[in-house]
Amino acid sequence: MSNIAIIGGTGLTKLSELEINKRVEVHTAFGKPSEPLTYGTLFGREVIFLPRHGGGHTIPPHMINYRANIRALRDAGVEKVIAIAACGAMDETFVPTSLAIPDQIIDYTWGRKHTFYEEGLEDVTHIDFSNPYDEKLRQALIEACQQANIQFSDYGTYAAAQGPRLETAAEIKRMQRDGCTMVGMTGMPEAALARELGMAYACCAVSVNWAAGKTEAEITMEDIIHCLGEGMSNIKAMLERLVVLL
Repeated sequence: MSNIAIIGGTGLTKLSELEINKRVEVHTAFGKPSEPLTYGTLFGREVIFLPRHGGGHTIPPHMINYRANIRALRDAGVEKVIAIAACGAMDETFVPTSLAIPDQIIDYTWGRKHTFYEEGLEDVTHIDFSNPYDEKLRQALIEACQQANIQFSDYGTYAAAQGPRLETAAEIKRMQRDGCTMVGMTGMPEAALARELGMAYACCAVSVNWAAGKTEAEITMEDIIHCLGEGMSNIKAMLERLVVLL
């Protein structure tokens, strides 16, 4: 049984290097996850893979059942979660196709089911979320990037936007004033839900475009897809080193 899960984001709906052992359809008290859990061996290490947008990339960010995804992984025995996320870049060091290992997050989402602690409680429950990402797991990601000799940033504040539309230039300026260096749509409540269930969670972000207003060019899906192709090769190189470190 694997205690490691990889959650794939945009551009990573499947892992071609994963030697699949089985797929298991799961039901939780919070509904069904985005896809059946895929059990397999990745570069010699047993892992569970789950594409958060579904295998056909059909579930938009605000419609993902984050609670079912995280609960299903925890019920499967997962203790460590590596979340892969496509992001827009605000920081000059996070150039398109490069990676970043964020250390902080600001949540701008709304209306999402963001906690397991809602009903049937003996007492109100609060989690410490001062540092939203597990530091040991973050350091493993950083070392894996170093070993793979790929361009990356070892810091960053992830702005979790609602989506599915991209942001306005003014919204990006606001996020930058708040201290954000990248923007994505799936970072929350995923990270907090993992913390609620006691799972180590860290994110590896891949830059797929400059955020709105950072250049004069229009943001197009063609450009994003192009950057995803190159960025995913960096993700796979990182994962090859990472599984040895965990």
